[in-house]
Amino acid sequence: MHPILFELPGGFPLRSFGLMVVLGFLLGSHLYGRLGRRYSADPEATAAGYASVPLWILGGILLGARGMYVIVEVLQGTEVGQGYVDDPLTVFAYWEGGLVMYGGTFGGIALGLWAAKRHGLRLWHALDLGLTAGFFGLAVGRVGCLLVGDDFGKIVPAGSEGLPFPLVIRVPDPLPEGSLFGADNIGQVLWATQPWMSINAVLTGALGLWLIKRRRYAGQVTLVLLVLYSIARYTIESFRGDKIRGLWFDDSFSTSQLVSIALGATSLTLLVAWRKRSEENSGFDAGVAP
Repeated sequence: MHPILFELPGGFPLRSFGLMVVLGFLLGSHLYGRLGRRYSADPEATAAGYASVPLWILGGILLGARGMYVIVEVLQGTEVGQGYVDDPLTVFAYWEGGLVMYGGTFGGIALGLWAAKRHGLRLWHALDLGLTAGFFGLAVGRVGCLLVGDDFGKIVPAGSEGLPFPLVIRVPDPLPEGSLFGADNIGQVLWATQPWMSINAVLTGALGLWLIKRRRYAGQVTLVLLVLYSIARYTIESFRGDKIRGLWFDDSFSTSQLVSIALGATSLTLLVAWRKRSEENSGFDAGVAP
């Protein structure tokens, strides 16, 4: 709704999406550090690791989110994808937009685990804490999607226009400069998919906090959260109206729905395979030196 909050001295615009992403990262990093100290047998030995890992996670998020977007556009043969083929350097033009959350998740996990191993942290334990904290950061970042008009929902059926927010939202008329809602949606009432994703992230993160104290082995929290998030994300995608997210098989599935199926099935398979697994003191990081 407010793509540009205000202009800084020199005419530089402060964009709401970028601000929310930064605030989300700071919140997630802060929570990650607190969880690391709380669930560590030796907080002093692991403090440096939990302080350093978030920066690597951020790098992985940026690389993964952009990389997956580029791959999807190229594979679908879109005009944008062809532009990346013709001029590969435009892949690094982050300011033009084009990020995929799932790609950022995989990239953040990959570099985060590499950094955790480098600092001698237990990988599954670090992932449980990082994913839990990350969902709270994601909730804030998704507010940016609403403010900029990205990831919007379909037009609601006739008779549903009177539903309250956050079930539906009315697109402003006229659209603010820089809004991504698109001219076709001016004045329309859409499903409020952006707030849904924020609410889903908060609930998922809260469940993670509850599970950390009760898990039977390190990694159990990660698998449970990924299964539930995949189901919720697949469902929310069914209400999305923007085609930029990538549609496959005669527009039957979005890219995120296909990833949700694969990720959810893999995580559920591991949960079943490890159902009898148990670890002593699974709630704490042993603080082993690298």
